[in-house]
Amino acid sequence: MAPQVHIKGSIRRHLITMLLIGAALLAVLLYFVVQSVARQIAQESQDNILAASATAILDNAAVIDGEIMIDLPYSAFSMLGDVSDERVYYAIRLNDEFLSGYEDLTPIRSNGRSPRTFGSMDFRGEEIRTASLQRPIFLGAKSGTLDVTVAQTMDGQRKKLARFSLMSLMIGFSFFLLTALLAAVAARSATRPMHRLAASVSRRGPGDLRPVEAPVPAEMAPLVSSLNSFMQRLKHSLAESEEFIAEAAHRVRTPLAVVRTRAETTLRRVEKPENRQTVREMIRAIDESSRSAGQLLDHAMVTFRADHLEPKDIDLPALVIDLVESLKPLSELRDVELKVGALEPSQIAGDGILIQNAVRNVIDNAIKYCGQEGRVDVSVLRQGEHVQLVVEDNGPGFPDDPEQNLLKRYARGENVAGIVGSGLGLTIVDQVVRAHGGTLDYSNKTGGGACVTLSFPSC
Repeated sequence: MAPQVHIKGSIRRHLITMLLIGAALLAVLLYFVVQSVARQIAQESQDNILAASATAILDNAAVIDGEIMIDLPYSAFSMLGDVSDERVYYAIRLNDEFLSGYEDLTPIRSNGRSPRTFGSMDFRGEEIRTASLQRPIFLGAKSGTLDVTVAQTMDGQRKKLARFSLMSLMIGFSFFLLTALLAAVAARSATRPMHRLAASVSRRGPGDLRPVEAPVPAEMAPLVSSLNSFMQRLKHSLAESEEFIAEAAHRVRTPLAVVRTRAETTLRRVEKPENRQTVREMIRAIDESSRSAGQLLDHAMVTFRADHLEPKDIDLPALVIDLVESLKPLSELRDVELKVGALEPSQIAGDGILIQNAVRNVIDNAIKYCGQEGRVDVSVLRQGEHVQLVVEDNGPGFPDDPEQNLLKRYARGENVAGIVGSGLGLTIVDQVVRAHGGTLDYSNKTGGGACVTLSFPSC
Protein backbone atom coordinates (compact mmCIF):
# COMPACT_ATOMS: atom_id res chain seq x y z
CA MET A 1 0.00 0.00 0.00
CA ALA A 2 1.40 3.35 -1.04
CA PRO A 3 1.98 5.97 1.69
CA GLN A 4 -0.77 8.53 2.18
CA VAL A 5 -0.43 11.71 0.12
CA HIS A 6 -0.60 14.97 2.11
CA ILE A 7 -2.16 17.88 0.25
CA LYS A 8 -1.05 21.46 0.96
CA GLY A 9 -1.47 24.67 -1.02
CA SER A 10 -1.81 25.17 -4.78
CA ILE A 11 0.97 25.02 -7.31
CA ARG A 12 -0.79 27.61 -9.50
CA ARG A 13 -0.54 30.28 -6.76
CA HIS A 14 3.18 29.72 -6.18
CA LEU A 15 4.51 29.06 -9.67
CA ILE A 16 4.88 32.64 -10.92
CA THR A 17 6.49 33.82 -7.67
CA MET A 18 8.99 30.97 -7.56
CA LEU A 19 9.89 31.30 -11.24
CA LEU A 20 10.49 35.04 -10.90
CA ILE A 21 12.67 34.54 -7.82
CA GLY A 22 14.58 31.80 -9.60
CA ALA A 23 14.95 33.96 -12.71
CA ALA A 24 16.36 36.83 -10.66
CA LEU A 25 18.85 34.56 -8.91
CA LEU A 26 19.91 32.93 -12.16
CA ALA A 27 20.31 36.32 -13.85
CA VAL A 28 22.61 37.50 -11.06
CA LEU A 29 24.51 34.21 -11.16
CA LEU A 30 24.83 34.44 -14.95
CA TYR A 31 26.25 37.94 -14.63
CA PHE A 32 28.94 36.90 -12.18
CA VAL A 33 29.75 33.70 -14.10
CA VAL A 34 30.28 35.61 -17.35
CA GLN A 35 32.39 38.15 -15.47
CA SER A 36 34.51 35.46 -13.87
CA VAL A 37 35.00 33.51 -17.10
CA ALA A 38 35.90 36.66 -19.05
CA ARG A 39 38.41 37.73 -16.40
CA GLN A 40 39.98 34.28 -16.31
CA ILE A 41 40.22 34.00 -20.10
CA ALA A 42 41.73 37.47 -20.43
CA GLN A 43 44.34 36.77 -17.76
CA GLU A 44 45.21 33.33 -19.10
CA SER A 45 45.59 34.77 -22.60
CA GLN A 46 47.94 37.49 -21.36
CA ASP A 47 49.88 34.99 -19.22
CA ASN A 48 50.35 32.62 -22.15
CA ILE A 49 51.66 35.40 -24.37
CA LEU A 50 54.01 36.68 -21.65
CA ALA A 51 55.29 33.16 -21.08
CA ALA A 52 55.80 32.65 -24.83
CA SER A 53 57.75 35.92 -25.01
CA ALA A 54 59.99 34.94 -22.09
CA THR A 55 60.49 31.49 -23.61
CA ALA A 56 61.59 33.05 -26.91
CA ILE A 57 64.23 35.06 -25.05
CA LEU A 58 65.45 32.00 -23.15
CA ASP A 59 65.64 29.97 -26.34
CA ASN A 60 68.01 32.55 -27.86
CA ALA A 61 70.44 32.43 -24.93
CA ALA A 62 73.78 30.80 -25.76
CA VAL A 63 77.11 30.28 -24.05
CA ILE A 64 80.20 31.23 -26.09
CA ASP A 65 83.68 30.84 -24.57
CA GLY A 66 82.23 30.71 -21.06
CA GLU A 67 80.21 33.90 -21.56
CA ILE A 68 76.46 34.09 -21.95
CA MET A 69 75.18 35.76 -25.11
CA ILE A 70 71.52 36.74 -25.53
CA ASP A 71 70.16 37.97 -28.84
CA LEU A 72 66.73 39.46 -28.11
CA PRO A 73 64.45 38.12 -30.87
CA TYR A 74 62.00 40.45 -32.54
CA SER A 75 59.21 37.92 -32.10
CA ALA A 76 59.56 38.03 -28.30
CA PHE A 77 58.07 41.52 -28.18
CA SER A 78 56.11 41.65 -31.43
CA MET A 79 53.66 39.03 -30.12
CA LEU A 80 52.93 41.35 -27.18
CA GLY A 81 52.63 44.40 -29.37
CA ASP A 82 50.06 42.67 -31.61
CA VAL A 83 47.67 42.16 -28.69
CA SER A 84 47.20 45.83 -27.74
CA ASP A 85 49.06 49.10 -27.30
CA GLU A 86 50.27 48.11 -23.85
CA ARG A 87 53.78 48.97 -22.69
CA VAL A 88 56.21 46.07 -22.33
CA TYR A 89 59.13 45.68 -19.91
CA TYR A 90 61.70 42.96 -19.47
CA ALA A 91 64.66 42.03 -17.27
CA ILE A 92 67.32 39.31 -17.63
CA ARG A 93 69.33 38.05 -14.67
CA LEU A 94 71.93 35.35 -14.14
CA ASN A 95 72.02 34.05 -10.56
CA ASP A 96 70.33 37.31 -9.42
CA GLU A 97 72.97 39.36 -11.31
CA PHE A 98 71.29 41.88 -13.61
CA LEU A 99 72.26 41.52 -17.27
CA SER A 100 69.83 43.51 -19.41
CA GLY A 101 66.48 45.29 -19.48
CA TYR A 102 64.86 47.22 -16.61
CA GLU A 103 66.85 46.65 -13.45
CA ASP A 104 64.02 47.72 -11.14
CA LEU A 105 61.72 45.06 -12.61
CA THR A 106 62.00 42.34 -9.98
CA PRO A 107 61.27 38.72 -10.88
CA ILE A 108 58.56 36.65 -9.23
CA ARG A 109 60.18 33.77 -7.42
CA SER A 110 59.07 30.26 -8.27
CA ASN A 111 57.43 28.10 -5.64
CA GLY A 112 59.76 25.27 -6.66
CA ARG A 113 57.11 23.23 -8.48
CA SER A 114 57.14 25.09 -11.79
CA PRO A 115 59.92 26.85 -13.76
CA ARG A 116 57.53 29.69 -14.60
CA THR A 117 55.51 31.98 -12.35
CA PHE A 118 52.98 34.75 -12.92
CA GLY A 119 51.87 37.69 -10.85
CA SER A 120 50.62 41.26 -10.78
CA MET A 121 52.41 44.25 -9.24
CA ASP A 122 52.77 48.02 -9.36
CA PHE A 123 55.68 49.21 -11.51
CA ARG A 124 56.50 52.85 -12.09
CA GLY A 125 53.01 53.90 -11.08
CA GLU A 126 51.20 51.35 -13.26
CA GLU A 127 49.74 47.93 -12.66
CA ILE A 128 51.51 45.28 -14.69
CA ARG A 129 51.18 41.55 -15.29
CA THR A 130 54.48 39.69 -15.00
CA ALA A 131 55.78 36.30 -16.15
CA SER A 132 59.11 34.93 -14.88
CA LEU A 133 60.85 31.87 -16.34
CA GLN A 134 63.98 30.18 -15.05
CA ARG A 135 66.28 27.76 -16.84
CA PRO A 136 69.56 26.23 -15.73
CA ILE A 137 72.56 27.17 -17.84
CA PHE A 138 76.16 25.90 -17.82
CA LEU A 139 79.07 28.34 -18.13
CA GLY A 140 82.10 26.14 -18.60
CA ALA A 141 82.78 24.42 -15.29
CA LYS A 142 80.14 26.48 -13.52
CA SER A 143 76.39 26.36 -13.67
CA GLY A 144 73.75 28.92 -12.92
CA THR A 145 70.13 29.88 -13.41
CA LEU A 146 69.08 32.27 -16.14
CA ASP A 147 65.98 34.23 -15.10
CA VAL A 148 63.90 36.13 -17.69
CA THR A 149 61.04 38.39 -16.60
CA VAL A 150 58.61 39.91 -19.10
CA ALA A 151 55.86 42.34 -18.03
CA GLN A 152 53.03 44.21 -19.70
CA THR A 153 50.66 46.94 -18.52
CA MET A 154 46.99 46.05 -18.02
CA ASP A 155 45.07 49.09 -19.33
CA GLY A 156 43.82 47.26 -22.41
CA GLN A 157 42.73 44.27 -20.37
CA ARG A 158 40.70 46.48 -18.02
CA LYS A 159 38.93 48.10 -20.97
CA LYS A 160 38.04 44.69 -22.37
CA LEU A 161 36.72 43.55 -19.00
CA ALA A 162 34.58 46.68 -18.76
CA ARG A 163 33.00 45.84 -22.12
CA PHE A 164 32.41 42.26 -21.00
CA SER A 165 30.83 43.55 -17.78
CA LEU A 166 28.33 45.67 -19.69
CA MET A 167 27.61 42.79 -22.04
CA SER A 168 27.03 40.32 -19.19
CA LEU A 169 24.73 42.82 -17.45
CA MET A 170 22.64 43.11 -20.61
CA ILE A 171 22.54 39.33 -21.01
CA GLY A 172 21.41 38.84 -17.39
CA PHE A 173 18.71 41.51 -17.67
CA SER A 174 17.44 40.07 -20.96
CA PHE A 175 17.39 36.60 -19.44
CA PHE A 176 15.30 37.86 -16.52
CA LEU A 177 12.76 39.57 -18.79
CA LEU A 178 12.41 36.50 -20.99
CA THR A 179 12.01 34.19 -17.98
CA ALA A 180 9.37 36.51 -16.46
CA LEU A 181 7.37 36.31 -19.68
CA LEU A 182 7.67 32.52 -19.79
CA ALA A 183 6.66 32.27 -16.11
CA ALA A 184 3.38 34.05 -16.84
CA VAL A 185 2.63 31.61 -19.67
CA ALA A 186 3.71 28.55 -17.65
CA ALA A 187 1.47 29.44 -14.71
CA ARG A 188 -1.66 29.10 -16.87
CA SER A 189 -0.70 25.77 -18.46
CA ALA A 190 1.30 23.99 -15.71
CA THR A 191 -1.58 21.90 -14.34
CA ARG A 192 -2.63 20.36 -17.67
CA PRO A 193 0.31 17.95 -18.18
CA MET A 194 0.40 16.68 -14.58
CA HIS A 195 -1.50 13.43 -15.23
CA ARG A 196 0.59 12.69 -18.31
CA LEU A 197 3.73 13.32 -16.27
CA ALA A 198 2.53 10.90 -13.57
CA ALA A 199 2.13 8.14 -16.17
CA SER A 200 5.62 8.76 -17.59
CA VAL A 201 7.26 8.75 -14.15
CA SER A 202 5.85 5.28 -13.45
CA ARG A 203 7.87 3.95 -16.41
CA ARG A 204 11.20 5.59 -15.54
CA GLY A 205 14.35 3.76 -14.45
CA PRO A 206 15.59 3.35 -10.86
CA GLY A 207 16.58 6.36 -8.78
CA ASP A 208 15.85 7.37 -5.24
CA LEU A 209 13.60 4.62 -3.92
CA ARG A 210 12.36 6.45 -0.84
CA PRO A 211 8.62 7.26 -0.97
CA VAL A 212 7.59 10.90 -1.26
CA GLU A 213 6.04 11.74 2.10
CA ALA A 214 6.28 15.54 2.22
CA PRO A 215 3.08 17.58 1.77
CA VAL A 216 2.46 18.50 -1.87
CA PRO A 217 0.01 20.79 -3.72
CA ALA A 218 -3.34 19.32 -4.68
CA GLU A 219 -2.40 19.27 -8.39
CA MET A 220 0.58 17.01 -7.63
CA ALA A 221 -1.35 14.33 -5.70
CA PRO A 222 -1.83 11.96 -8.68
CA LEU A 223 1.86 12.21 -9.57
CA VAL A 224 3.05 11.45 -6.05
CA SER A 225 0.69 8.48 -5.69
CA SER A 226 1.98 6.97 -8.94
CA LEU A 227 5.59 7.68 -7.98
CA ASN A 228 5.30 6.01 -4.58
CA SER A 229 3.74 2.92 -6.13
CA PHE A 230 6.52 2.77 -8.69
CA MET A 231 9.19 3.04 -5.99
CA GLN A 232 7.77 0.06 -4.12
CA ARG A 233 7.83 -2.11 -7.24
CA LEU A 234 11.34 -1.03 -8.10
CA LYS A 235 12.62 -1.72 -4.58
CA HIS A 236 11.37 -5.29 -4.82
CA SER A 237 13.02 -5.67 -8.24
CA LEU A 238 16.37 -4.43 -6.93
CA ALA A 239 16.22 -6.85 -4.00
CA GLU A 240 15.89 -9.69 -6.48
CA SER A 241 18.80 -8.24 -8.48
CA GLU A 242 21.05 -8.33 -5.42
CA GLU A 243 20.25 -12.00 -4.94
CA PHE A 244 21.05 -12.63 -8.59
CA ILE A 245 24.43 -10.87 -8.26
CA ALA A 246 25.38 -13.00 -5.26
CA GLU A 247 24.39 -16.18 -7.11
CA ALA A 248 26.21 -15.07 -10.26
CA ALA A 249 29.37 -14.34 -8.28
CA HIS A 250 29.34 -17.87 -6.87
CA ARG A 251 28.62 -19.51 -10.22
CA VAL A 252 31.37 -17.55 -12.00
CA ARG A 253 34.12 -17.80 -9.42
CA THR A 254 33.71 -21.48 -8.54
CA PRO A 255 34.30 -22.91 -12.06
CA LEU A 256 37.26 -20.60 -12.58
CA ALA A 257 38.78 -21.77 -9.30
CA VAL A 258 38.36 -25.39 -10.40
CA VAL A 259 39.97 -24.70 -13.77
CA ARG A 260 42.89 -22.94 -12.09
CA THR A 261 43.47 -25.89 -9.74
CA ARG A 262 43.48 -28.29 -12.69
CA ALA A 263 45.91 -26.02 -14.55
CA GLU A 264 48.30 -25.93 -11.58
CA THR A 265 48.16 -29.72 -11.35
CA THR A 266 48.92 -29.96 -15.07
CA LEU A 267 51.84 -27.55 -14.67
CA ARG A 268 53.53 -29.87 -12.17
CA ARG A 269 53.24 -32.79 -14.59
CA VAL A 270 54.43 -31.02 -17.77
CA GLU A 271 58.15 -31.29 -18.48
CA LYS A 272 58.72 -29.44 -21.76
CA PRO A 273 59.61 -25.76 -21.18
CA GLU A 274 57.35 -24.52 -23.98
CA ASN A 275 54.39 -26.45 -22.59
CA ARG A 276 55.06 -25.21 -19.07
CA GLN A 277 55.11 -21.63 -20.36
CA THR A 278 51.76 -22.19 -22.10
CA VAL A 279 50.20 -23.51 -18.89
CA ARG A 280 51.59 -20.56 -16.91
CA GLU A 281 49.99 -18.17 -19.39
CA MET A 282 46.75 -20.11 -19.03
CA ILE A 283 46.89 -19.74 -15.22
CA ARG A 284 47.55 -16.02 -15.55
CA ALA A 285 44.58 -15.62 -17.92
CA ILE A 286 42.38 -17.52 -15.47
CA ASP A 287 43.54 -15.25 -12.63
CA GLU A 288 42.76 -12.15 -14.67
CA SER A 289 39.34 -13.48 -15.64
CA SER A 290 38.52 -14.49 -12.09
CA ARG A 291 39.58 -11.15 -10.65
CA SER A 292 37.80 -9.15 -13.35
CA ALA A 293 34.59 -11.14 -13.00
CA GLY A 294 34.68 -10.84 -9.23
CA GLN A 295 35.29 -7.10 -9.26
CA LEU A 296 32.67 -6.48 -11.92
CA LEU A 297 30.14 -8.24 -9.74
CA ASP A 298 31.40 -6.35 -6.69
CA HIS A 299 31.02 -3.11 -8.62
CA ALA A 300 27.44 -3.98 -9.53
CA MET A 301 26.68 -4.90 -5.92
CA VAL A 302 28.17 -1.64 -4.66
CA THR A 303 26.15 0.34 -7.19
CA PHE A 304 22.91 -1.24 -5.99
CA ARG A 305 23.60 -0.95 -2.26
CA ALA A 306 25.09 2.55 -2.40
CA ASP A 307 21.78 3.96 -3.66
CA HIS A 308 19.86 2.45 -0.75
CA LEU A 309 22.05 2.66 2.32
CA GLU A 310 20.72 1.50 5.65
CA PRO A 311 23.45 2.87 7.96
CA LYS A 312 24.42 1.04 11.12
CA ASP A 313 27.19 1.71 13.63
CA ILE A 314 30.43 0.02 12.54
CA ASP A 315 33.44 -0.56 14.80
CA LEU A 316 36.12 0.23 12.23
CA PRO A 317 39.16 -1.04 14.23
CA ALA A 318 37.42 -4.40 14.82
CA LEU A 319 36.56 -4.65 11.13
CA VAL A 320 40.21 -3.94 10.22
CA ILE A 321 41.50 -6.62 12.60
CA ASP A 322 39.15 -9.22 11.10
CA LEU A 323 40.14 -8.34 7.54
CA VAL A 324 43.86 -8.36 8.30
CA GLU A 325 43.55 -11.82 9.84
CA SER A 326 41.61 -13.11 6.83
CA LEU A 327 44.17 -11.65 4.38
CA LYS A 328 47.29 -12.84 6.19
CA PRO A 329 47.44 -16.17 4.33
CA LEU A 330 47.45 -14.23 1.05
CA SER A 331 50.19 -11.88 2.28
CA GLU A 332 52.32 -14.77 3.56
CA LEU A 333 51.91 -16.55 0.22
CA ARG A 334 53.41 -13.48 -1.46
CA ASP A 335 56.07 -12.94 1.23
CA VAL A 336 54.46 -9.64 2.28
CA GLU A 337 54.48 -8.54 5.92
CA LEU A 338 50.94 -7.38 6.80
CA LYS A 339 50.84 -5.39 10.06
CA VAL A 340 48.22 -3.51 12.06
CA GLY A 341 49.40 -0.10 13.27
CA ALA A 342 47.62 2.37 15.53
CA LEU A 343 43.93 1.54 16.03
CA GLU A 344 42.23 4.45 17.76
CA PRO A 345 38.73 3.62 19.09
CA SER A 346 36.22 4.93 16.55
CA GLN A 347 32.86 4.17 15.00
CA ILE A 348 31.29 5.19 11.71
CA ALA A 349 27.74 4.90 10.37
CA GLY A 350 27.39 2.91 7.19
CA ASP A 351 26.70 -0.31 5.34
CA GLY A 352 28.96 -2.97 6.85
CA ILE A 353 29.15 -5.02 3.65
CA LEU A 354 30.19 -2.03 1.54
CA ILE A 355 32.74 -0.77 4.08
CA GLN A 356 34.24 -4.25 4.38
CA ASN A 357 34.42 -4.52 0.58
CA ALA A 358 36.20 -1.16 0.30
CA VAL A 359 38.75 -1.88 3.03
CA ARG A 360 39.45 -5.34 1.60
CA ASN A 361 40.11 -3.85 -1.84
CA VAL A 362 42.57 -1.30 -0.46
CA ILE A 363 44.53 -3.85 1.59
CA ASP A 364 44.44 -6.41 -1.24
CA ASN A 365 45.82 -3.81 -3.67
CA ALA A 366 48.63 -2.93 -1.27
CA ILE A 367 49.59 -6.61 -0.86
CA LYS A 368 49.45 -7.20 -4.61
CA TYR A 369 51.46 -4.16 -5.72
CA CYS A 370 54.10 -3.82 -3.00
CA GLY A 371 56.00 -6.86 -4.31
CA GLN A 372 57.69 -9.78 -2.58
CA GLU A 373 59.25 -9.15 0.83
CA GLY A 374 57.20 -5.95 1.03
CA ARG A 375 55.41 -4.47 4.00
CA VAL A 376 51.83 -3.22 4.42
CA ASP A 377 50.70 -1.22 7.48
CA VAL A 378 47.04 -0.56 8.30
CA SER A 379 46.01 2.11 10.82
CA VAL A 380 42.80 3.75 12.05
CA LEU A 381 43.15 7.35 13.25
CA ARG A 382 40.77 10.03 14.46
CA GLN A 383 41.09 13.48 12.89
CA GLY A 384 38.57 15.85 14.47
CA GLU A 385 35.10 14.88 13.27
CA HIS A 386 36.44 12.25 10.87
CA VAL A 387 37.87 8.75 11.10
CA GLN A 388 40.74 7.88 8.77
CA LEU A 389 41.74 4.42 7.59
CA VAL A 390 45.35 4.62 6.39
CA VAL A 391 46.97 1.81 4.33
CA GLU A 392 50.68 2.22 3.53
CA ASP A 393 53.12 0.00 1.65
CA ASN A 394 56.74 0.15 0.45
CA GLY A 395 56.06 -0.80 -3.17
CA PRO A 396 56.60 1.21 -6.38
CA GLY A 397 53.83 3.67 -5.50
CA PHE A 398 51.44 5.40 -7.85
CA PRO A 399 52.46 6.73 -11.30
CA ASP A 400 53.93 10.23 -11.37
CA ASP A 401 51.63 11.39 -14.18
CA PRO A 402 49.30 13.97 -12.55
CA GLU A 403 46.85 13.68 -15.46
CA GLN A 404 46.12 10.02 -14.77
CA ASN A 405 43.05 9.53 -12.60
CA LEU A 406 43.22 6.06 -11.08
CA LEU A 407 39.66 6.40 -9.73
CA LYS A 408 38.20 5.95 -13.21
CA ARG A 409 36.96 2.51 -14.15
CA TYR A 410 39.63 0.24 -15.67
CA ALA A 411 42.38 2.84 -15.12
CA ARG A 412 45.73 1.31 -14.11
CA GLY A 413 49.16 2.82 -13.64
CA GLU A 414 51.85 2.19 -16.23
CA ASN A 415 54.19 0.93 -13.51
CA VAL A 416 51.98 -2.14 -12.74
CA ALA A 417 51.48 -3.44 -16.28
CA GLY A 418 52.84 -6.88 -15.41
CA ILE A 419 50.56 -7.48 -12.42
CA VAL A 420 47.12 -9.08 -12.65
CA GLY A 421 44.37 -6.51 -12.09
CA SER A 422 41.11 -5.17 -13.48
CA GLY A 423 41.40 -1.44 -12.75
CA LEU A 424 38.19 -1.50 -10.68
CA GLY A 425 39.58 -1.71 -7.14
CA LEU A 426 39.98 2.01 -6.42
CA THR A 427 36.80 2.75 -8.39
CA ILE A 428 34.81 0.53 -6.03
CA VAL A 429 36.52 2.04 -2.98
CA ASP A 430 35.84 5.60 -4.15
CA GLN A 431 32.19 4.80 -4.84
CA VAL A 432 31.72 3.31 -1.37
CA VAL A 433 33.48 6.18 0.39
CA ARG A 434 31.49 8.86 -1.45
CA ALA A 435 28.23 7.03 -0.71
CA HIS A 436 29.10 7.39 3.00
CA GLY A 437 29.95 11.09 2.74
CA GLY A 438 33.71 10.53 2.93
CA THR A 439 36.76 11.08 0.74
CA LEU A 440 39.48 8.91 -0.79
CA ASP A 441 43.04 10.21 -1.14
CA TYR A 442 46.05 8.40 -2.59
CA SER A 443 49.63 9.59 -2.78
CA ASN A 444 53.25 8.45 -2.79
CA LYS A 445 55.27 8.46 0.42
CA THR A 446 58.59 10.21 0.77
CA GLY A 447 61.25 7.58 0.24
CA GLY A 448 59.03 5.25 -1.78
CA GLY A 449 55.75 3.43 -1.41
CA ALA A 450 52.09 4.30 -1.60
CA CYS A 451 49.60 5.66 0.92
CA VAL A 452 45.80 5.37 0.60
CA THR A 453 43.57 7.21 3.07
CA LEU A 454 39.84 6.63 3.50
CA SER A 455 38.16 9.39 5.51
CA PHE A 456 34.66 8.87 6.98
CA PRO A 457 32.50 11.10 9.20
CA SER A 458 32.58 9.73 12.74
CA CYS A 459 29.48 8.86 14.74
